[in-house]
Amino acid sequence: MPPPPPPPPLSSSPSLPCFLFLLSLPLFSLVSSSPNSSITIPLSASNPSPPDPYRDLRHLVSASLIRARHLKNPKTTTPNSTTPLFPHSYGAYSISLSFGTPPQTLPLIMDTGSDLVWFPCTRRYTCRNCSSSTSIPSFIPKSSSSSKVLGCLNPKCGWIHGSNVQSRCRDCEPTSPNCSQICPPYLVFYGSGITGGLMLSETLDLPGKVVPDFIVGCSVVSTGQPAGIAGFGRGPPSLPSQLGLKKFSYCLLSRRYDDTTESSSLVLDGESDSGQKTAGLTYTPFVQNPKVAGKQAFSVYYYLGLRHIAVGGNHVKIPYKYLFPRSDGDGDGDGGTIIDSGTTFTYMRGEIFDLVTAEFEKQVQSKRESEVERLTGLRPCFNISELKTPSLPALTLKFKGGAKMELPLANYVAFLGGDDVVCLTIVTDGVVGKEFSGGPAIILGNFQQQNFYVEYDLRNERLGFRQQSCK
Repeated sequence: MPPPPPPPPLSSSPSLPCFLFLLSLPLFSLVSSSPNSSITIPLSASNPSPPDPYRDLRHLVSASLIRARHLKNPKTTTPNSTTPLFPHSYGAYSISLSFGTPPQTLPLIMDTGSDLVWFPCTRRYTCRNCSSSTSIPSFIPKSSSSSKVLGCLNPKCGWIHGSNVQSRCRDCEPTSPNCSQICPPYLVFYGSGITGGLMLSETLDLPGKVVPDFIVGCSVVSTGQPAGIAGFGRGPPSLPSQLGLKKFSYCLLSRRYDDTTESSSLVLDGESDSGQKTAGLTYTPFVQNPKVAGKQAFSVYYYLGLRHIAVGGNHVKIPYKYLFPRSDGDGDGDGGTIIDSGTTFTYMRGEIFDLVTAEFEKQVQSKRESEVERLTGLRPCFNISELKTPSLPALTLKFKGGAKMELPLANYVAFLGGDDVVCLTIVTDGVVGKEFSGGPAIILGNFQQQNFYVEYDLRNERLGFRQQSCK
């Protein structure tokens, strides 16, 4: 499958449609909120069923690499752009959130690699190069009595455009209490396209909790991005930050390239104030994010202290420089490991990937299937039909603090050709498109997180996990 088309030129800016839309928005006060509580939301795999597993794998490889390159090298923002957003792949996971008064419910992709929450917006919403075969649900501001456009002098406008945004409020005096100028439109770049619109202050209606004055993007145009995004990263506009969550957790359903109505749970915890650990979880501390000029997106990611990778019990010797992120003066944010719910297959920098796959080849000792590798974009792929008792080496990730993630076989290989061929579901540069330097050396994707309960303990700055069935 060919890679997704490049983003359109900036001449397709959504500014004009955004301003036309503003004319119809009512400006009313928002309702009050109830006290904090734990909230559980269904979490569903978003993966339309394709007719060809080889083509599907090829798409997942391409989407994983496109996202990895953007996470590693996020585009520098333009005067009208904000924190990057990323492509919706077959392997994404979605949640349903309700906004407005009365509430309008929309599916959004849960994304721990970005921090902006946005939805398709207005009846004019246009998505170019979108593969969705169904109509795209959009939020209709005219139908909500609580919709308000974010003002230019509102401090929260700076969440999107930076602290100097008020210098662009040309129609307002800095001390004027009656400025009516809006927060400038955003134009957000992500791996395979863009989205653009205006920021709203709106009511978020969660189970048992109503959140007023929630800042959300109202996108009126996108390319390659039919669904909205619920950013769960570290930045101020993210859903965890705006809700003041102490922790959140999820368990990703196992999926085998088929569509399903089953769902697991995403738990939002705004009350846990203790340092007590959840029973059965092993923990590793989050690592400090690198500070790199022009790469503000690096501050949004969740970095982990990966120390070792073991294949079949053998320790793979990874150079120390790739295991820790480096800041300005010591690199361009190169190195380190992040965990990302929006990447499908785990990405490894070429030097690490070569060491890991060499150890796999050494232990599997079967013929490589070059044609399957060409069709899927995965490598290495082995023909194991002649093995009397096929046995594949275990893959274990060892983190700072002693936490070990022992991956089930289904989390790091794909069986093809009637189970005669097996491919490693880890990707690297050079398979689809050119290589990029800088940014995270390893991105732990959601395919490798299947059937793991994963807890982001924000209060205590640590990640906990355990293997379990997410059904």
